[in-house]
Amino acid sequence: MKKNFAFALLLSFSALANAQNSQENSTVSKPESDLKLSFGVKAGYSLSSMKFFDEKLDSKSYFYAGIVAEQPISSKISIQAEALYTQVGGKQYFPVVDFTDFGVIERGNIKFDYQLTQVQVPVSVKYYFIPNLSASVGMNFGINVSEKVKTDQVVNGSTSHDYENVKTLNLFPFLGAEYKITDNVFVDARYNFNFIEINKGGFTTKIGFLQAGVGYRFK
Repeated sequence: MKKNFAFALLLSFSALANAQNSQENSTVSKPESDLKLSFGVKAGYSLSSMKFFDEKLDSKSYFYAGIVAEQPISSKISIQAEALYTQVGGKQYFPVVDFTDFGVIERGNIKFDYQLTQVQVPVSVKYYFIPNLSASVGMNFGINVSEKVKTDQVVNGSTSHDYENVKTLNLFPFLGAEYKITDNVFVDARYNFNFIEINKGGFTTKIGFLQAGVGYRFK
């Protein structure tokens, strides 16, 4: 489903680019001063979805924040790199039961909160359909700084456990879009696909997540 979605987005971006190019009678180059490297900050909301094999866990929401740098190559194309702090994962619930002389008694649920705290480095190529609107495609390099499973009840003597057998470096291909509200302020959104497993082997685990937020570029 997500592969079809990604393919449809790529076709849409290609169609828009071709339509715009066919309407332009000539290409106007940007002044060299407009092709300089720019820096900024950004922050927003992240919603991640985690899967064990084909079992989808409950979604996990978190924030992200960091810095962004963009180097225009031409009036239409630029390279962008970012460094973001965030957390991805999912939530899972298991029933708690007691076996008594009167039968099985349910005691509610235990919540398992899988938390991968990451420094993410998304690198993308951006194409500007118009000066204020661009689409991007790239790879997000997620470096784990902490891998934990938190529970709302004591399990094996603690409510916090190391989440083992997870790769330190996770790869998330993504597609996104950005709109500049002013020369400095922009909003953007991207979806990071779960095409690549995050586990080291054996227990197939994948994470995909949506990020949407706002940023400010310094001039």
